[in-house]
Order: sequence, then structure tokens, then C-alpha cells
Amino acid sequence: MAHGHGIKDRQFVPLDIAVLTVSDSRTEQTDKSGKLLVDRLTAAGHRCADKAIVPDDVYRIRAMVSHWIAEEEIQVVISTGGTGVTGRDGTPEAVAPLLDKVIEGFGEVFRSVSFDQIATSTIQSRALAGVANGTYVFCVPGSSGACATAWDEIISAQLDYRTRPCNLVELMPRLLEA
Repeated sequence: MAHGHGIKDRQFVPLDIAVLTVSDSRTEQTDKSGKLLVDRLTAAGHRCADKAIVPDDVYRIRAMVSHWIAEEEIQVVISTGGTGVTGRDGTPEAVAPLLDKVIEGFGEVFRSVSFDQIATSTIQSRALAGVANGTYVFCVPGSSGACATAWDEIISAQLDYRTRPCNLVELMPRLLEA
């Protein structure tokens, strides 16, 4: 795979990642998507800094993400759920005002990769990513399949300092100075 080129030249840098599930109905016992993300990120060598479930409410979502982006020890926030087009789907509306910069390529690549799996249904995804207060924020759909796609095909490589030609970790100066 192209993103593995040069992987032996650098040491892996573990990150502290918070996972947010946005759902009106999921609990810790039924949250397959949040569990999948935690399992994937810890298997990759990162740490789960925190995990929460909040209802599909713009202000509750924004409050949780705001809390995490204010925490210096959290470098990444991944939310799952609330990115569709139904009435209560409000994760992009909650998160977008917090972002200093939007990483538009994330949503574009996510939908491109998803097209191979779910065809034109991918247009219903409003996957989003950006940077807020030096913290990377990814908002992905709520299905475990979408979470696996986002992590396996995009996020994991970009959160791996060994990925060449470039990755998001090398843009975290406070992390690499330590």
C-alpha cells in the first residue's frame, strides 16, 4: 500500500484519542461503532483518552467536543453518528463552528472509498474533519461499517507518524517536541 512507503524510517507516535458516539438510543452495551473505533485505535497503538455517548443534540455534541479540544492531552477526537440527512442528524452543524480549519479532503475521500461499498448511498454521508485548537476532529457516520471504512482506509494512516509522504502527526509540533 502506498501510504506505508518509508514506514521503517520513523518510530510510531501513540496519540491520545477521544471517541464520541452520537445517538439517541445507544448505550455502552449496544454501542458497536464506538467500541469498534476504540478497539481499532488501541490495536494500532494509540490510547483511548476518553469515550462518551451523547444524544443527537447540537449543543450536547458541541459541549463534549469543545471540552475535549480544550484538553491539552487529547490530540484527536473521533465522533460517530449524526452525519446523515435526517431531522436529528446534527453532528456537522455542532462541530463545524468549532473548527479553525476544515480538512475537506477527508469527506471527499471518505465518500469516494464508500462508493465502492455502498454505491450512491454515500451521498447521504456528511463526514467531516478539521483542526480545532491543534486537535484533529473526525466526524464519521454511525454504522460500524462506516467507522471501519473511515479508520481502516483513511484515519489510521493519517494518524501514523510513519506514513509517507505525509501524515497529520508530523503537523503536531507540540507532540513531536516532547
